[in-house]
Amino acid sequence: MKLGELIEALGGKVAQGRLDFVVEGVNSSALAAPSEVIFAENAASAAKALDSRAGAVVLRAGLVETYPQDKCVVETGQPRLWFARAARLLAPAPLATGVHPSAVVGEDAWLGEKVTIGPCAVIGEKALIGAGSRIEAGAVIGEGVHIGEGCRIYPRAVLYPGTTLGNRVVVHAGAVLGADGFGYVRDSASGAYTQFPQQGTLLIEDDVEIGANTTIDRGALQQTKIGRGTKFDNLIHVGHNCEIGEDVILVALTGISGSSTVGNGAVIAGQVGIGDHAHIGPGVILGGQAGVLSGKTVTNKGLKPGTVLWGTPARPLMQVLREMAVVARLAKGSRKA
Repeated sequence: MKLGELIEALGGKVAQGRLDFVVEGVNSSALAAPSEVIFAENAASAAKALDSRAGAVVLRAGLVETYPQDKCVVETGQPRLWFARAARLLAPAPLATGVHPSAVVGEDAWLGEKVTIGPCAVIGEKALIGAGSRIEAGAVIGEGVHIGEGCRIYPRAVLYPGTTLGNRVVVHAGAVLGADGFGYVRDSASGAYTQFPQQGTLLIEDDVEIGANTTIDRGALQQTKIGRGTKFDNLIHVGHNCEIGEDVILVALTGISGSSTVGNGAVIAGQVGIGDHAHIGPGVILGGQAGVLSGKTVTNKGLKPGTVLWGTPARPLMQVLREMAVVARLAKGSRKA
């Protein structure tokens, strides 16, 4: 792909070099070839990048005074983002190979153009697979599931009936979408448990990515919803009736109990635990192992942008550190006494 084509698609400007320079891929400063592009975000990394073998460097303007004559240089306000988007454009699209002979496809299932169904995959009756989507080996797509265009379902993922995916959704290996939620009613006389109806649906909007072995439950009587652009790490659980907003980040080993909500742009770090019927406001950052108790609401009201909330119950990190310091002093004083 020519550098000028990348500029047209991604923005930025060529500070030095040719627009017809052919870029074949992206790489690091240490491994880059003369046909590849790398990025730099500060003066130190810019100096290293400009001294590398890479043919093109993406950086912010003003990091260095002069550029080597043998380099193509692109200036942009967000070099890392430009680099990541360029990587997507430069990555070769996998070829559509149609339906593998060992796959099982329901008679009433509908497959769009250039759909790939891998070995031993199962597509249920009345399922709909949008154009250009790929269902990899051993994946199971339940009856009536709708999958949009350009999606990729990796091996052994399972999508239960009642699940709907938008366009360009990625579901990694072993993920389970739309399983029954954990809802039971206890008989006060006998102590026995009866499952509360789990007959709702799961909606996953466009451009969501779901990590390996993550599980998202269907609604009980309503809908579980994952907003556009949200990204799940591996090994995350979202309970029934939850609503996760747009462009949310959820990191590994996080658990969200049923009927909770997470606002747009929130960041939920690793091993965070959120109780049922809890509400996380837009833009909230929960640090690793933070806890939100059932029924509680956590927002950024009155806090500086970017404030990290930590501990259980989750509260501003600086407050937690001050509390820990006070406890440490008290403990030290008690030992002396």
